[in-house]
Amino acid sequence: MKERLNRIQEEAIKKIQASKDLNELNDIRIHFLGKKGELTTVLKGMKDISPEERPVVGQIVNKTRETIEELLEETRLQMEAAQREERMKNEVIDVTLPAKKNKLGHRHPNTIVMEEVEGIFIGMGYEVVEGPEVEYDYYNFEALNIPADHPAKDEQDTFYINKNILLRSQTSPVQVRVMEKGELPIRMLAPGRVFRSDEVDATHSPSFHQIEGLVIDKNITFADLKGTLAEFAKQLFGPETKVKFRPHHFQFTEPSAEMDVTCFKCGGSGCRFCKGSGWVEILGCGMVHPNVLKMSGIDSEKYSGFAFGMGLERITLFKYEIDDMRLLYENDNRFLSQF
Repeated sequence: MKERLNRIQEEAIKKIQASKDLNELNDIRIHFLGKKGELTTVLKGMKDISPEERPVVGQIVNKTRETIEELLEETRLQMEAAQREERMKNEVIDVTLPAKKNKLGHRHPNTIVMEEVEGIFIGMGYEVVEGPEVEYDYYNFEALNIPADHPAKDEQDTFYINKNILLRSQTSPVQVRVMEKGELPIRMLAPGRVFRSDEVDATHSPSFHQIEGLVIDKNITFADLKGTLAEFAKQLFGPETKVKFRPHHFQFTEPSAEMDVTCFKCGGSGCRFCKGSGWVEILGCGMVHPNVLKMSGIDSEKYSGFAFGMGLERITLFKYEIDDMRLLYENDNRFLSQF
């Protein structure tokens, strides 16, 4: 038994010293120390040894195992160190090379103006509400007092998915959805993306953004509308800004108007930007049509309200004196980082 153990130890040492990689070293460990290894086989044969010799043989077996394990571990560490050294030689990093700079993003001018407008109306007690961009025809047109034969429903202007579903052409449907809840009074702002079948040019895009507002309460008059929008214009364009309302027609408001503000480039004296008029058209507005209130379940005898809507891109172009709407969507960081 002693001779057999000595032979196993010598054989293990030779194979360990001759091993070339970690996989071969692991195979050697399994061959000698595994469940079916040579040393394990010897241990299974201990039952055949006399009780007097068993302790002595047991000590020799343990010492043989320790010798093999120590040599295996020492060889493994040496191989790993050699591999690490070789890998470091092959993966040298040239610290003199210039580092790659991380380019930080920049808030889009549309986002800046959107947040500014929302902040102004939130300060007046308005709630910002969002709604679906894929909308029912009822909410986009019919509930806004726009009958089936109205030109705005022509497929030339609106993206229809089917007869009853379309891509919203305004954010007014959000107002209808809020009115239907019947939770009065209402002071809300509805910003969001809208879609119309327009050709792409310096002032048009098939996808753009609108910001619409709605107030419903008792005893709301056109004076409330004028005062609210005049204050909004002053906060957005400057305290010297004046407003002018011109009669207009919108199907969902009566009376209706378009609002101009004094040109913020020339102060109203007339320039190329305002085409010499001193005024710039900024939004449409009016008193909510009684039919719109009735279709949403609101008593038009007790409640009245006003609504307004503006194009976000239009405000952005005016505020930053940009002359081409397409610049907002080209994602050129040289342009966006100016704002």
